[in-house]
Parts: sequence; C-alpha cells; structure tokens
Amino acid sequence: MTLITKLSKRYASKQMNGKKLPQDKVDNILEAIRLAPTSMGLQPFKILVVESQELKNKIFEVAAPGQPQIPNASQVLVFACYRKVTDEILDNYFDLINKTRPMLAKEKVAAYRNMMNGLLNKTADENFQWAARQAYIALGFGLAAAAEQEVDSVPIEGYNPGVLDKLLNLSERNLGSVCMLAIGYRNEETDYNARLPKVRKSTQDLFELL
Repeated sequence: MTLITKLSKRYASKQMNGKKLPQDKVDNILEAIRLAPTSMGLQPFKILVVESQELKNKIFEVAAPGQPQIPNASQVLVFACYRKVTDEILDNYFDLINKTRPMLAKEKVAAYRNMMNGLLNKTADENFQWAARQAYIALGFGLAAAAEQEVDSVPIEGYNPGVLDKLLNLSERNLGSVCMLAIGYRNEETDYNARLPKVRKSTQDLFELL
C-alpha cells in the first residue's frame, strides 16, 4: 500500500479503544517527528510523550474534557515550544552543530551564529509564534508517519493551554504547549468518523498553477 493510499484512509479519530501500540510503531512516529525540518534547524520545541494512564486521565479531566481520545490513546504527544529563545538554547544548538559537522569552517559557523542571534532580539511572543509554526511542521510529519504505520491519530487544539501548561510545569521550563497529538487505535464501534467518507477540496480547487 502506497503512502498516498494510506493517507487517503487516515482520518481524525474521535474515539480510541485503549490498546497499546507496538513500541516499534511509536518509535517510528517519534523518529519522523525528530527528522522534520524546522527553520534554521533549531527545533525550538520539546515533545512530551505521555504514556501514564493517570496523567492522560488528568489531562482529559482538567485541560481537555471535550477530547475523549486522550484517556484511551496509547500515547499523547504534547508539542511544547520555547517561550523565549535564549543564549543557552543557541549555545546547545551550536555545540551540536560543531559535534555533528566538525568539517565546517569556524568562520562559517560563527557567521551562522551571528545571523541566528537575531532571534534573541525578538519579543517572547514573536519567538513563541515562530516556534509554534515550526512545531506544526513536526506535527504534520507525525501525522503522516502514523498513517504510514497504520496507526490512528488526531491532532488536538481544543484544550485549555494555561491549565495544561500548569499541570505539566511547562512555564517553569520556558515552554508553552501549542497542540497535542493522540495516537492509538480507533474504537470501531463508537467512532462515527471511521465510516464517513473523507471531505477534501478537489485538486482543481486547491491548487492554482501560475
């Protein structure tokens, strides 16, 4: 089955059955997210992988009561972005660059760092909004990887970010949640979305050749 065929079969699962995913499928989804491109390669976010049933129940209870997928998902991934880009974040990134690409000329690396220092002059809100856009690229990779692994998934924005951030102590870590991704297996009996045809614009309506 091709990736396009698998994507045509995926949908936003509204009810999950609580079964655990094989670890290799979870690992493949996480690896796809890790490999997703981001602006300047910084990956300005953390992914919190929630497996604890107690914590999933708590998230559902206090932060996302309208999302019944959460307690019955195998894992819930919380995409949390840096609220402010700091010198420490950039230092760690350039340590990784120097370790991974020792063949690069020091002058070239220094010039790249000087360019990225512009992030330090942005406001916290500008940093956070920029980081959120990068996180959504990674979210898209996660959704595609889940489809490729024949795993059901649903992106979740309908929650109270202030409550979730407090529950997970994100603000203390210079982080703020922007979305979640629940992965698992659909409940064939109660998930009404499973039997509905996919609604998408036609190729002609969506794409415009210039």
